Amino acid sequence: MSIGLWQLNTFGKNMFLAQLGGVFEHSPWVAERAWERRPFHSINELHEAMMNAVNGAAEEQVTGLICAHPDLAARMQLSPYSSAEQQGAGLTQLSSEEYRQFTERNTAYKAKFGFPFIMAVRGKTKSELLAAMQERLHHTVQQERKQALLEIHRITLFRLMDLIEE
Repeated sequence: MSIGLWQLNTFGKNMFLAQLGGVFEHSPWVAERAWERRPFHSINELHEAMMNAVNGAAEEQVTGLICAHPDLAARMQLSPYSSAEQQGAGLTQLSSEEYRQFTERNTAYKAKFGFPFIMAVRGKTKSELLAAMQERLHHTVQQERKQALLEIHRITLFRLMDLIEE
């Protein structure tokens, strides 16, 4: 179900948060800060306001946003957005061997960087995701934090484009 951008611009804070509070994984504060920047003339303008909220947040708050993302192929309760995205990439139908590989790489990644591996999975295959996880294990913490925010940028723009009609 989609909602019109014009409608979002008319919503009070509570209704705006009800519609967009989950776009940034378990971080409704992003939508709350963006609400103050209304009206939005495009999805890109809304997304930019949301990313500006992230970029202007305290480091601990940004770390919390990054850490709120689930592991890829995790067998746990996911947000509706993450569940649909991971299902679309085939991560909910893994063989035992594939599940083992994802679990090992998730564990190694979190041990090295202190936060989960984040990647916009739309249009990706399981093997592409495993390869990216292996490659990014060679990065520095600074590179991966920057990459995580870039991936969050991609993920959230996809989510907004799915949710909103201009």
